[in-house]
Amino acid sequence: MSTVHEAAPPIGTSVSDVLARGRVRGAAAMFGPALIAAIAYVDPGNFATNVSAGAEFGYALVWVVVLANLMAMPVQFLSAKIGIVTGRTLPELCRDRYPAVVRWGLWLQAELVTMATDVAEFLGAALGLHLLFGVPMLPGALITAVVAFVVLGLQSRGYRPFERAISAMLLLIAGGFLFELLYVGPEPAQAFAGLLPTLPGEGSAYLAVGIIGATVMPHVVYLHSALTSRRVSSASDAERRTILRFERWDVVVALGAAGLINLTMLMVAAELFHGSGVTGITGIEDAYAGLGSLAGGAAALVFAVALLSSGISSSSVGTFAGQVVMAGFLNLRIPLAVRRLITMLPALLVIALGLNATDVLNLSQVVLSFGTPFALVPLLLITRDRAVMGSFASSRRMTALMTAITTVIVGLNGYLLYEQLLGS
Repeated sequence: MSTVHEAAPPIGTSVSDVLARGRVRGAAAMFGPALIAAIAYVDPGNFATNVSAGAEFGYALVWVVVLANLMAMPVQFLSAKIGIVTGRTLPELCRDRYPAVVRWGLWLQAELVTMATDVAEFLGAALGLHLLFGVPMLPGALITAVVAFVVLGLQSRGYRPFERAISAMLLLIAGGFLFELLYVGPEPAQAFAGLLPTLPGEGSAYLAVGIIGATVMPHVVYLHSALTSRRVSSASDAERRTILRFERWDVVVALGAAGLINLTMLMVAAELFHGSGVTGITGIEDAYAGLGSLAGGAAALVFAVALLSSGISSSSVGTFAGQVVMAGFLNLRIPLAVRRLITMLPALLVIALGLNATDVLNLSQVVLSFGTPFALVPLLLITRDRAVMGSFASSRRMTALMTAITTVIVGLNGYLLYEQLLGS
C-alpha cells in the first residue's frame, strides 16, 4: 500500500548542498512547499464564493478576501515550521499528544472537510470541462480523477516535478485573471472603500464565512507540515533557521499571489456583473455566460481554462492532503485509488442529483470554515510547546496572533449560525 512519504525523496539533500548550487539556483530550490499549499487557496470554491460576493455585493467584501489571506500567512508558516523543526507532520504530533477520543474526533472532522474540499474541486474541474468541451458533468468528474492521479504521480520522480506542475497551473490561473482584470478595468476607489469591514445585506455573512473557508483551509494546514518535513535535511538549529528564512518568503510570495488572484476574481465580478446590474449570478455557468456576453468570448474562454486548471491541480493536492491526514492521525495507510474513490463519492452524488453547482460550492466552503478551528487550535498549542519545538516555540506575540485569528474565524462562524437560526 502506498504512503505519502513513499513518493517523496529520502532525506539526504542538506541545506549546504542546496545552497551550493549558486545564489539563484540554490534559492529557487528552497522555494516550493507554499506554492503547493497556495493552489488550494484558489480552488473552485474560491471561484464560487468570490464571484458570488462580487456580483451580489460589489466591492463591499474586499476586506474579507484581504483578511482571509493575511490570516492564512502565519497559519501556513507555522505549519511549515512544524515540519522543518520536528521532521514530522501536524497530524502525527496530534496522534502522539492527544488521547484516542480526541485523535479520532480530529481525524473524523478532517475527513469530513476533505470530502467538502473534494466536492468543490471535482465540481469545478467538471464544470471547466463542460464549459470548454461540452463534456457532461459526471464523465467530467471521472476524467478529473484520472488527470489528478497523473499529476500526483509526478511525486514518484521527486518533489520538484510535482511542484513545477502545480506552480505552472497556479501561474495559468493568475495569468487568466490578470487578463480578465485588465480587460474589465476595476474601480480603485471602490476597491479601497471595500477594505472597510461591513456586512452589507442578507447573505453577506454567509459569503464572508465561505470566503474564509475557501482560504484558510484545514486540510492545507495539515498538509504544509508534510511538505516541509522531508524536503531538506538539517543537522543543526542554524540550518533550520536558514530553511525557515526561505520558507517565510515562500509563504509570503505564494500566498500573496493567491490573495491577489482572489481579489481579482471578486473585483472582476464586482465591476462586470454588479456594475452592470447583473447581481443575480446563481452559478459559475451564469458567470461564464455573463463574461461571454458582457466582455466577449475570449474572457469567457480564459475563465473556463482557469477553472479547469484550478480543479485539476487542487484535486491532486487534496488527495495528497488526505493521505497526510489519515497516515498522521491513525497511522493507517490505504492505496491512493481507494482513498480517492471514497472522498469523491459525495461529489459524484451531487453531480448525479443535478444540484446547483455554485450553491453546493458555496456550502462546501462554509463547511470548511467551521472545520478550520479544529486544525488551528492544535497548531497553536503545539507550536508554542517547548517540549516539541524547543527554541523554535512560538513567542507570546505569535501565540496571541494565532489566538486572534482563531477567535475571528470562530466569531464569524458563530455570527453566521445566529443569522441563519435566530436572525430575522
